[in-house]
Amino acid sequence: MSSPPFGGSNEMPAVFPDWSPYQDLDSAARAYLRDPEVALDALFGVLRGASVLCFTLERFVNEVNGVWQEVVICDGSRLVLWHGEDVAPGDGPVGSMTSSLRVVPLSTVTEVGCRRRLTRTPNGQARVDSIDVYLLLSSIDDAVPPPGMDEGEGRTALRHDALRFGKTLDDGGPGQIARLEEFSRVVASLVGRPTL
Repeated sequence: MSSPPFGGSNEMPAVFPDWSPYQDLDSAARAYLRDPEVALDALFGVLRGASVLCFTLERFVNEVNGVWQEVVICDGSRLVLWHGEDVAPGDGPVGSMTSSLRVVPLSTVTEVGCRRRLTRTPNGQARVDSIDVYLLLSSIDDAVPPPGMDEGEGRTALRHDALRFGKTLDDGGPGQIARLEEFSRVVASLVGRPTL
């Protein structure tokens, strides 16, 4: 299946190709993302030859903005996140998108959580049908307090920043569920250890 190039048609299939069989980032991104060249150029510009220990990808169509894409990589000392999103109609020329990059040192990850929802097959075997992963960071969430909240209340509303990822049988399938769980295990195995 071919993807429309950046700036092309925003018509996307309801079900995206599965990236989970691809063990290398380049192949997975080219199979799954609409704009793999934009993502890979940004990511490899930061990685500069560092090994990719694990990664996860996400893509969906938002009714307002169009296509939303994300890649998260762990290289052993950092998380490198790329996010691409179509610009909302009226906020720029037709076909415009944003491309954002964020680098998070693993030393700032204070907690890794992984919740799997299990169902039983007719023969009684447990099967994972969804997974939710979070990485709690030592940085503070920069969300603005709700209107009407005074300064004292605003301080109590501050919370730690977190990165959240999820996959289900309907959104990603068993392969992507397994790959996200693998991603969480690799990151969890590195958190709290001295980095090289």
